[in-house]
Amino acid sequence: MSLPPVKTRERLSEVRYEIRGELARRARELEAQGRKQIKLNIGNPGAFGFRAPEHLQRAIAERIADTDPYTHQQGLPAAREAIAAFHKQRGTPNAAPERVFIGNGVSELIDLSLRALLNPGDEVLLPSPDYPLWSAATILNDGRPVYYRCAPENGFLPDPDEIEALVSSRTRAIVLINPNNPTGAAYPRELLEQIVAIAARHKLLLMTDEIYDSILYDGAQFTPIAPIAGDLPCLSFGGLSKVHRACGWRVGWAVLSGDPLASGDLHHAMDLLGALRLCANVPGQFAIEAALHGEDTIAPLCAPGGRLYEARRAVVDSIAASKHLQLVAPAGALYAFPAVTGAAAQGFDDHKFALELLETEDVLVVPGSSFNVPYRNHFRVTLLPQPDDLREVFARIERVLDRHVERAGTQRAAVA
Repeated sequence: MSLPPVKTRERLSEVRYEIRGELARRARELEAQGRKQIKLNIGNPGAFGFRAPEHLQRAIAERIADTDPYTHQQGLPAAREAIAAFHKQRGTPNAAPERVFIGNGVSELIDLSLRALLNPGDEVLLPSPDYPLWSAATILNDGRPVYYRCAPENGFLPDPDEIEALVSSRTRAIVLINPNNPTGAAYPRELLEQIVAIAARHKLLLMTDEIYDSILYDGAQFTPIAPIAGDLPCLSFGGLSKVHRACGWRVGWAVLSGDPLASGDLHHAMDLLGALRLCANVPGQFAIEAALHGEDTIAPLCAPGGRLYEARRAVVDSIAASKHLQLVAPAGALYAFPAVTGAAAQGFDDHKFALELLETEDVLVVPGSSFNVPYRNHFRVTLLPQPDDLREVFARIERVLDRHVERAGTQRAAVA
């Protein structure tokens, strides 16, 4: 007798995460056949030869004997004090250790905070393009994502008037990703001030994903939103994964700022949910103080001659030389989000392109539509490989796009 299939949650059908999805599975199959892949789908520094700074490694090694017990559900007291002090230096209002939550990466804290916030049918304003975890966490916590455009023609910056026009009686929060993943946009202070004003008028929570806060290029500036928000409740997310190249340690934090009375219920809800999962990974928490108050190891990588800067330069130059691509140069973060234009954009489908690129050129990218945009002529690459490898990647991309244009021309000739 055959057993019926185990049913799964219906809302999972609404969740997309192509960064580790079908294309990544196909890449593993090709690797198993002996083919060498260049994988540009994940911002995972350790996979490209980066290491967490030595002073962070030492901080954990020196305290490894203290890592066996559970700690407080919000994190080690000393680690929370270091995070609060860092945010006080930025001007974050009411930054205090008791308002810091440490999690197994920012990903866990995004899910936890939305679970604490949302009732069924509540809406969250998300950027388009977004990092798709934000959409997934909203959906799986019974909320509804409502997208505000960050259009390429506007440098991937949002229009505050459009954000405000999307506010409804069910809106609970505005999410910002700054610097942005996937576009690399860095939000200017004036824009942030306008978004804060919208949140204040409509009594909305601000949720700002600042995991790339110190990864900036060519003089770009990062402006944290919490100091601008003042007494308005705000959750600011950061961690060790990107700036400190320690993804596998799974150390992230959220700082709840603003008027403590206005955010007291949210604080208690997050504390309860944190307690239900006992605590976050303990060893990595011993590196937080060294990371936030020790040597700056990311700035040299982002300066001319630094590896990330030169990788970005390789991408920018390769796209400038392309017959088929355009780019809003990333001001920050670890990604570029090129657009396919001209003849190559005719009949172009980002997923089919990504699959052909993988099958014929052994390069794995993420289709742009995976980031919840309505258009299908973009794709995302990470800036983590060596510059020469990125130049080779774009030579292969050019070959695929040349073939696409040639096929399209042949089809038009046949029809004529």
